[in-house]
Amino acid sequence: MASFNYKALTLDGRVVEGTLDGLDDRSVINKLRDQGYLPMKVYSQHEGSVFNRAFFLPLARKKVAGKELLVFTQELGTLVKAGLPLDRSLSILTDLTVNQHFREVIRDVLDEVRGGKSLADSLAKHPRVFPRIYVNMVRAGEAGGVLQNILERLAEYLENAQDLKNYFISSLIYPALLALVGTASIFILVLFVIPQFTLIFENAGAPMPLPMKIMLGVSDLLRGWWWFLLLAAAGVFAFTRRYLATEQGKLSWDRRVLRLPLVGPLAHKMEVARFSRTLGTLLHSSVPLLNAMTIVKEIVRNQAIASTMDSIKSGIKKGEGISTPIREANVFPPFALHLVEVGEETGNLDAMMLQIADTYDKEVRNSLKRLVAFFEPAMILAMGLVIGTMVVSMLTAIFSINEIPL
Repeated sequence: MASFNYKALTLDGRVVEGTLDGLDDRSVINKLRDQGYLPMKVYSQHEGSVFNRAFFLPLARKKVAGKELLVFTQELGTLVKAGLPLDRSLSILTDLTVNQHFREVIRDVLDEVRGGKSLADSLAKHPRVFPRIYVNMVRAGEAGGVLQNILERLAEYLENAQDLKNYFISSLIYPALLALVGTASIFILVLFVIPQFTLIFENAGAPMPLPMKIMLGVSDLLRGWWWFLLLAAAGVFAFTRRYLATEQGKLSWDRRVLRLPLVGPLAHKMEVARFSRTLGTLLHSSVPLLNAMTIVKEIVRNQAIASTMDSIKSGIKKGEGISTPIREANVFPPFALHLVEVGEETGNLDAMMLQIADTYDKEVRNSLKRLVAFFEPAMILAMGLVIGTMVVSMLTAIFSINEIPL
C-alpha cells in the first residue's frame, strides 16, 4: 500500500484535496468514484513532495510541456463532463496549474471566453501552447455541440503522442550515457595521461614510438588549440542551424535522412504514423478533409513528405479522392495505402487512418528496438577499439623503454 495525493471534484463543483492509501493510482481513482467524487489528479506523495516543489517552482518556465497540455485537456474534459460551465472549469484549472506561464495562458483564455469569444478563438491566441490541430478540433466540437467528446479524443491523441515520445527518449538514454562515458574516458586519456609520457621518454633518453608520437600530437593539438576547435565547432553548428532554418536546406536535409540505411525507414514510419493519427483524429472530429490536410502539412515534420501535401490537396479538389493522390505522391508504404483505399471505399476513412497510426506506432517501437540493439554493441565496439588502441600504444611505449640497454 502507498499513499497518494488527489484532487477531485464534488457534484456541486467544489475542488477537494486529500490523501488516500491504495495499491496504485487506479485503485485510488476507483475509491474516489465510489465516494461520489470526480477524480482530476492522482499522484504518489513523492511526486508532489516538498523537495520537488521547492526545487522546481523557482525555475519558472516559459514553455508548456506536452504532459502538462495532456493533463489540462484531461481535466478540462472531466469538468465539462461534470456539467460545469466552461468559464467555471477554466477558473478551476487556473488554480490547479503549477506551471506559472501555463497558468497565465489559461487565465488569458478565461478572460477571452468571459468576453464573449469562443474557446477555439481564445486558444488560437497562444499557438506555441495550443497547436493548430488542438484549436481546430475544439472549434469542430463547439460547432457540433460535442466539446466533451472532442476533448476526450484530444486527450487520447496527446497521450499516444506523449507515450511514443517517452518511449523514444527512454530508448536513447543508455546509448547516450554510453557515448558520454566513452568520450569522457578518451578525453581524459588524451589530455592528462598521454602527456606524461613526454617526461618519461625525455628522462630515459629513448626515441618515442610512432603511435605515441601521433597521440602526443593529438594531445598537443587539443591542449593548445582547444579554443579554436570550440570556435570552429560553434561556427559549423551555427551555419548548419541557419541552413536548416531555410526551406531549401530543411527539404534537402530531410530527403537525405529518408535515404539513410537504418534511420531512414524509422523516420518514414514515424511520419506515416503522425500523418495518419492526425488526419484520422481530425476527420473523426468532423473537420473537413481539405482543412484537415492543411493542418496535417504543418504537423508532419519531414519536409520531404510535407511537400507532397499540396499535390494531395490538389487531387482531392479535382475529385480524385485521397487514395489516388497519396499513391501518386508515393508517401505511404503499400500496406498503409491499401488500408486507405479500403477506408475510402467503405466510408470509414477516419477509422482506417487511426488503424494505420496504431500499426505504424508498433512498427516504430520495433524498429527503434532493433536500432538500439544494433547501436549499443557497435558503440561499445568502437569505444573499445579506440581506448584499446590507446592503451596498447602506451604499453608498447613502456616496453620500448625497458628494452633500452643501460
